[in-house]
Amino acid sequence: MGSLDGDAATSPSFSSTGSSGDGNGGGGGGGRVGIYACFALGGSNSLECYEPGANTWRRVGELPGVPDGHVLKGFAVVALGDFVYVIGGRLCRRERGGGGEYRDTDVDVRGDVVRYDARRGEWGRCAPLLVPRFDFACAPCGGKICVAGGQRSLSGARGTAAAEVFDADKGGWSRLPDMSTRRYKCVGVTWHGRFHVVGGFAESTSSSSPAAAADDEAAAAPPGRATALLLLLPQSSALERSSAEVFDCARGVWEIIPGMWQLDVPPNQIVAVAGRLLSSGDCLNSWKGHVEVYDGELNIWSIMDHSAMPDMPLLAALPPSAQRRYHTMAVVGNQLYFLAGYQVAAGGDGGFRTVSLVHSFDTSANPGLMPPWRSFQPTMDQDGVEDGSKELFSQCCSVQL
Repeated sequence: MGSLDGDAATSPSFSSTGSSGDGNGGGGGGGRVGIYACFALGGSNSLECYEPGANTWRRVGELPGVPDGHVLKGFAVVALGDFVYVIGGRLCRRERGGGGEYRDTDVDVRGDVVRYDARRGEWGRCAPLLVPRFDFACAPCGGKICVAGGQRSLSGARGTAAAEVFDADKGGWSRLPDMSTRRYKCVGVTWHGRFHVVGGFAESTSSSSPAAAADDEAAAAPPGRATALLLLLPQSSALERSSAEVFDCARGVWEIIPGMWQLDVPPNQIVAVAGRLLSSGDCLNSWKGHVEVYDGELNIWSIMDHSAMPDMPLLAALPPSAQRRYHTMAVVGNQLYFLAGYQVAAGGDGGFRTVSLVHSFDTSANPGLMPPWRSFQPTMDQDGVEDGSKELFSQCCSVQL
């Protein structure tokens, strides 16, 4: 793997202050923790880090390999060891209109993989995906990174059943068996040592299905005809969209779980905490005001006890016109950290700025002894990462050093 030059090489190190219970939003465990997410501020992507121990956001740097005037969407951000991996995605050209709004035009589906060394503050390039894709499921599993599903083409809304795994020690990707369904906008999570691909827009890969026949015809057709055929493919059924596929790494096989995600809308994010699967929303509403927990025996989701967020003073202090711009969650020990950004007016010139808030929920707290919810307003580094109207283009992941 080769190193990449960039401003991240001189980025600040993790804060050494605080840990669990330090009163500044510190996470669990005994090490220094960073929660990483990718944003777009104007016409570029950047990786940013929230440090719970210091309650501080800092800008790591722009994503390597993204041309000027372009942004990357639909990619995965996942942590493995000391590294944060940025995988795949959809490259878009970004232009600003006369009214100040941005217009994005799809350019390419990317297979590129880069990683950020959180300990040394350096970027490096990794072997690319075998199948370039975006809007796919991704999660670390057994010391490796698994990906499955997603879209391979900008023409038509069509998922893939292809899956692969990255071995950091060997520095490359290997194919996994295909899933039984083509999926995109699906969510990946590792639970009980198995890679779960949950929900999304899905359809069967059965060779007898009309969708499979149309796909075969499209593969052999000229480009214009192929695009028309893909656009005419039947929509995925609610039964397939509500299912999950689970890869057993020991046996090397996929299993399907009907009805694991009971909504017709794909999930936004699912995380595993202390042996339980937790979710806080879907693609249409990333935050529903509470946390839901999955019961594997009954195959149902229900509201977790004491997880409804109370009225928090920091939220109440926002102006009535404030709009939530982003919301994502990360796991640190038994804590869920919810990173949120709210767009508020900046002065009288019609501009906006983003106010960042962090809410933490202790999944193991006894509400009779300690409130499970806390809220913080982070400080920003010298780069002023809260200026302007920020867009979240990835879910987040945490690294503990």
